[in-house]
Amino acid sequence: MLTTFLGLFDFQGAGDYMPALLRGAATSLALTACIMLISLPLGLLIALVKLGRSRILRTCASTYIEVIRGTPALLQLFYIYFVLPSFGIRFDPFTAGVIGLSINYSAYLAEVYRAGIAAVPQGQIEAAKALGMSRRKMLRLIVLPQAIRVVIPPLGNYGISLFKDTSLVSIVTVKELIFTGQIVSSTNFQYATVFTIIGAIYLAFSYPSALLVRWLERRMSVGTKVKPVGGATPVTAATQ
Repeated sequence: MLTTFLGLFDFQGAGDYMPALLRGAATSLALTACIMLISLPLGLLIALVKLGRSRILRTCASTYIEVIRGTPALLQLFYIYFVLPSFGIRFDPFTAGVIGLSINYSAYLAEVYRAGIAAVPQGQIEAAKALGMSRRKMLRLIVLPQAIRVVIPPLGNYGISLFKDTSLVSIVTVKELIFTGQIVSSTNFQYATVFTIIGAIYLAFSYPSALLVRWLERRMSVGTKVKPVGGATPVTAATQ
């Protein structure tokens, strides 16, 4: 049986399609960077709106978060790429993937930010109010610096999860790593070899990133009693 299993792998021809897989990995990294650049500030904005004074805006932010978190990311991608063209709104596959996952991740990151802000000691907020600080100045000088310090580790975990979740955009024909692997394996029929290499590529990027996040978590916890926030579960392809 071991011989049969090993016979499924043929790494001798890997050099022929390795450049294509690396281009797919580069696309996955580009997707990750673009989505994080959008979802990080958007998630913070949504969190601040949800914690704001306007009941209407709070309701809108809460509804956004619940709707996005309550529906699969695949459905959101389908809607953006296949449904919106019926209304005259069209995006190329890469842009549709960035928009879809940015919307999805911003809802989850909003809850991370909200939990980080809530973790700031109430005494410091009361002290800032006693000093006559405006709400905006208090957020800028007291609350957000401490909240950001708390949420950086979970944000890093979401970044790692996002790199793997970029495989979802293959459904809208973006040639990221998984989609490229499907194309390659459909021509040479080396499914075991191709997808094993793809797994190794994902691990090569994800594991060092995970070590960096652990280091950041230890670094950020020095000199503070506030525990890192890890409330929301990253939205991985397996949970869609």
